[in-house]
This record gives sequence, structure tokens and C-alpha cells, in this order.
Amino acid sequence: MVFAYVLGTLILLPIITFFIAYLIFRKFLKKKANYSFRLAADVTTFFLFFSVVISISTLWGTTISIAAITISFLIAIIMTFIDWRTQKEIKVIPLLRRIWRVQFVYLFLVYNIVWIVGIVQNILLFIT
Repeated sequence: MVFAYVLGTLILLPIITFFIAYLIFRKFLKKKANYSFRLAADVTTFFLFFSVVISISTLWGTTISIAAITISFLIAIIMTFIDWRTQKEIKVIPLLRRIWRVQFVYLFLVYNIVWIVGIVQNILLFIT
């Protein structure tokens, strides 16, 4: 039961996941702040995906799982196409790493927008 609460908190507030992962990686990797930041972002991306879907579902009662997966695939397809057009040979691991990090930026932006809109919406609902 405690595990469910911890997992729920990490999904609901992925910024906590980011900071915890960053601190853990920073402690074990000794003075490699950039690498620790990237690894923390990689871990947080997984939680952000679920957080965005759950936040939108909770706020507006709309399930966007298929749309989120479709957008993620489109990002991967576009990045693979760009990589294929600009390089002689596609290196899979670096490509997957770039796709995953673009997903982090995309999901982080969507997460913040959803939360800001949700807060403003609830404030306006409370006022009226």
C-alpha cells in the first residue's frame, strides 16, 4: 500500500521524481552534474508520460492515451526521418536517446501547460 502511494506521488508530481533521480545519480556518479541531469531526465520521461495522461483525464474527463502515443510515435518518425536524411548511417542508440530526450521536453511543456490551465480553470470556477 505504501508502494502505491509513493508511485502515485511520483506520477502525479514528476518534478519530485526528477530531483530524487538527480540526487541519486549525482551521489553515485561523483561530480558528473550534466550526465546526472540527463539520466534524471530519462527516468522522469517515463513518469511524465503517465502524469500528462492522468492529469488531463482528471481535469477534463477525457482519455488521451491514444493521442499521446500517436504524438510520441510521430515525434520518433520525424526524428528518424531527419536523422536518415542528414547522416549516412543511422546510429540507433543515439537516435533513441535523442527521441527520448525530445519526448522529455515535449511532455514537460505539456505537463506545465495542463497544470497551469487546470489551476486557472479551478480558480475561475471558485470565483464564479
